[in-house]
Amino acid sequence: MTSLFHKFQEVVKTLAESPTDVTSIRDLKHLFILTSCNRLGRNADKAVAKDIIEMANKSYVAELQKKIQENIHFQITNFCTAMNDILLPDARKRSRKEEAPPQSNAFAVGKSGPPTDRHAIPETRQLNHAEVSQSLKDRIGYTLKVKPSLMPHQKAGQGLLVNGEADAGTVIAIYPGIIYGPAYYQYIPGYPRIHARNPYVITRHDGTVINAQPWGFGGEIREVWDGLTVPEITPNVQSTGKDGPELVWRVLSKPLEGTGVGDVLERRNPLALAHFANKAALGMHQNVMACPYDFPLTEIDLRTYIPNVSFANPEVVNTRRFGSFWFSAKNSESNVPVLKTLVLVAARALCDEEVLVDYKSTNMKC
Repeated sequence: MTSLFHKFQEVVKTLAESPTDVTSIRDLKHLFILTSCNRLGRNADKAVAKDIIEMANKSYVAELQKKIQENIHFQITNFCTAMNDILLPDARKRSRKEEAPPQSNAFAVGKSGPPTDRHAIPETRQLNHAEVSQSLKDRIGYTLKVKPSLMPHQKAGQGLLVNGEADAGTVIAIYPGIIYGPAYYQYIPGYPRIHARNPYVITRHDGTVINAQPWGFGGEIREVWDGLTVPEITPNVQSTGKDGPELVWRVLSKPLEGTGVGDVLERRNPLALAHFANKAALGMHQNVMACPYDFPLTEIDLRTYIPNVSFANPEVVNTRRFGSFWFSAKNSESNVPVLKTLVLVAARALCDEEVLVDYKSTNMKC
């Protein structure tokens, strides 16, 4: 795998130096090579690796986008399987009848009163966030921790650190929080100056905004989460335990119109911390790449580990089934609602180091 990845890195370096490739296309090829390399595994065949490199240079943009989404979804599925092994009392695969019923996944704009549907929350093992995080590391080789940043300046604040080892092309973190489409910008707290007091907001290439402030550091249970209670993430946090930061909870000063319906989400999700990743400082290089990821809500068995809810109805996209994954297509066989979220992908092998990202790469149309 090492020699193959070195070859991939040579191709990526060539792409980076190419004057004919715009940044988005160059980054798209980079992500395709990284995620495909990761999916091949460490015992990859050299002939297959050569084909991947050729595909990166010859494929149409739409084909690269589709394959990146498929590769990321493959990793997300494996992550969810690992989380089920950790948290579910019965490790056997459960039928969909035993899982939570289909969820609305949206805030009821313009409505009032409590949610009309009741979400069934399956029994889980009584593990705290730190224990779940350590168990995940034992299974996949790494987890995440939020600690004081290692960046060489005083205003760096908190940073996101990889605890353990992760191969290049690995999905390191998921950007959690509430998803707003362009039609609902006015409902984002603080609009129109949403960045004034909230550094945990990110915008995808398609205008989708994700507000991670309500998620904070996560939680200690699996619950119906609507995002209406926001953790105040203070600059000088004090530890309530060995690793856990103290959260001072508050309710939004200006309530949203309507009532958040929410979804059953696993708040002990160790990877739902992408919003704490710092931007690479001048003279430093990013070690992860931000990539838009459309999670298909048809995958109900995985839903609880995707740390997002939509402010309004999830967007329905024209998709076609390809193997076990749904991807965008002009001539659709069905319409599938998706959560437009975002993940961080390792740009190289990582080992016990701070996550650094160049957020301009969120403009890529993955």
